[in-house]
Amino acid sequence: MAEVLFYHLTSSPLKRNLPGLLEKCLERNLRVVVRMGRDDRVEPIDTLLWSYRADAFLPHGTNAMGHAALQPIYLTSGPENPNRADVLMLVEGARVDAEEAGKFTRTCLMFDGNDPETLNAARADWKAVVAAKIPAKYWAQDGGRWVQKLST
Repeated sequence: MAEVLFYHLTSSPLKRNLPGLLEKCLERNLRVVVRMGRDDRVEPIDTLLWSYRADAFLPHGTNAMGHAALQPIYLTSGPENPNRADVLMLVEGARVDAEEAGKFTRTCLMFDGNDPETLNAARADWKAVVAAKIPAKYWAQDGGRWVQKLST
């Protein structure tokens, strides 16, 4: 059953939160497509996943690296899903498409709650997901932890 999780970033940025969520996906043997809203955001996220911790990295790839079907985490700004991912992670301005979200076990939207434009886009995406009758959960940062606030 598909579900959409909304992660409202307010106290720490994407670069401090994305790796942890991706680690949890891999721990659960879930394959992930991480989609950015713009082409120029793929390379910074690629760099982040190689260097977010001195003692670890997250195995991932991009179209430019080849072997896309073998990647546990695939980074893109396009609509492809070459690694047959279970999870679609939307970051850096990528938007939720309710029809597409129904094709994944889980779709996660991480959005900057300090940017009014991004916040309004996330609210519109929430309404579209709820209207499509896809279960949705809203998570907010609270004291450095994620706390579930709403669920449909």
